[in-house]
Amino acid sequence: MPSLLYEPDERPPYTLAFGLSFQRAMIMCPGLVLIPTIIMRAADQDDTYLSWSIFALFAVNAATSVLQVFRIGRFGSGYVLPMVTSSAFIGVCITALVEGGPSLMATLLIVASVFQFALATRLSLLRRFITPVVTGTILALIPVSIMPAVFRMLNEVPEGTPWAAAPTSGVVTFAVALALSLRASAAWRPWAPLIGIALGCVVAAPFGLYDTEQILAAPWVGFPTNAWPGVGLTFSPAFWSLLPGFLFVALIGTTGTLGHAVATQRVSWRRRRATDLRSVQGAVATVGLGNLLCGLAGTIPSGTAPSSAPFVELTGVAARRVGICIGLVFFALAFLPKVMAVLIAIPSPVAAAYLIILFGPILNQGMQLILQGGSDHRKALVTGVSFWVGVGFQYQAIFPDYLSGAWALLLSDGITAGGLMVVGLTAFMELTGPRRSRLEMELAIASLPQLETFLSECAARLRWSAEATQRLGLIGEEALLSLVQQREDSANHAGRRLHVIARQDGGAVELEFMAAIGEENLEDHMALLGEHVETPNERELSLRLLRHFASSVRHQQYHNVDILTVRVDGSV
Repeated sequence: MPSLLYEPDERPPYTLAFGLSFQRAMIMCPGLVLIPTIIMRAADQDDTYLSWSIFALFAVNAATSVLQVFRIGRFGSGYVLPMVTSSAFIGVCITALVEGGPSLMATLLIVASVFQFALATRLSLLRRFITPVVTGTILALIPVSIMPAVFRMLNEVPEGTPWAAAPTSGVVTFAVALALSLRASAAWRPWAPLIGIALGCVVAAPFGLYDTEQILAAPWVGFPTNAWPGVGLTFSPAFWSLLPGFLFVALIGTTGTLGHAVATQRVSWRRRRATDLRSVQGAVATVGLGNLLCGLAGTIPSGTAPSSAPFVELTGVAARRVGICIGLVFFALAFLPKVMAVLIAIPSPVAAAYLIILFGPILNQGMQLILQGGSDHRKALVTGVSFWVGVGFQYQAIFPDYLSGAWALLLSDGITAGGLMVVGLTAFMELTGPRRSRLEMELAIASLPQLETFLSECAARLRWSAEATQRLGLIGEEALLSLVQQREDSANHAGRRLHVIARQDGGAVELEFMAAIGEENLEDHMALLGEHVETPNERELSLRLLRHFASSVRHQQYHNVDILTVRVDGSV
């Protein structure tokens, strides 16, 4: 990996910025055009609506890609996080269009965007209730829900087409894209899908599958007219049946944005920093805004590009100027109908082969999420049962004769059925798990006796030794002192309340200190302690002790709350 050449605040030459942004945009264009094309074809929508959907999607993604670069209020991540089509929504969008047309899909997407706004505002709540098991299981079910439609597309060719047309073009696309993805160099790997699609179209052309008439008829510059489907809020039974699926997928999109934003932060600076979760909240809020605009425009949802961090690592450029240029390229492409026509004409078997490769790694990504932090019989049972329930309902193998009406529509989607199961089982585990001890007090030194008594009682219930109890008390004291000092350093000196939660985790105790404090991240400050050679002050001594006695220290900063998590082992 090349060393980082440009951090976010630095300014590369415009020639470099535009060159990188054009390359990035060209890599993302097939997905921006193919995914709406696949959705519209599977739902039997006309080409006029398809053209409008692609135009609106490019325009919205152009605006939100630029917004992600900045930090405007609660919006924007401050990093290069381009917006692209969200493939996770393919299955639910097809169902919505089939059941109620563009109006129903727009209504569901607008409600899902409000849900994403709520998640961005209270992102701190996700740490408990949206676990890796939940998100990993739902993520693994996405290919299950979309693959039936993809396999049907492999055989979708006009009547009278030679029998070899579909298998030949599909196999060539699949084989070339897969081979390049597996064996090409790092510089060529991002282009593998585009090369596979291009060769698949070349093979399909002699069979008459690649329609060049619409390409020749399309103007070079233009704007879709009389194509906006309008927004008519529809709250039919189909809406209520499909809403859980949209919310689950919106949740998946949010967790994906979390991962993309955190990974991009980590590779965008030369010196390692603690994750700024307020930036992550801004990224999620921008995705919610983008989906609200997509719903109002009558197009399909968008999300952050998963290749953001790898692209920074590959090029060594994390400058915000690149993100602005990507948005400008997207905006220009929105008004080039001939370029869009070239991509829309891609045959269904070629597009299906591309989707098989696109969704291939998702199952593995879901398994990786599930296995975070190890595995045990409870996690395996919750995951396995939820996954097979989702598969069973997706393929109508579970009580098909007993489901009808709204229930049949609700449970016919594997994401919804499996998602309801994994969320329900996770909630059951949370409610029946070990009881947490809680304490609320003023964020002040005078509250130290309260904290010491609270921690002593926790250690006594766990039958910890005197030495382990003393260490727990010392860690609690140093954590309180560090937070009090940070409050005093912040601009707001008003009194704050501190919530302390103690939770048993095997032979250890996890302490959470929750309060609204200041701007500085304690993890960053602790990382710099080793670089100081002068006599340390009282605050540095406190942080050194905290780092020495605790098994782990994590400081998470959100817009509405700061959370300092300290893990203490009971063994000496």
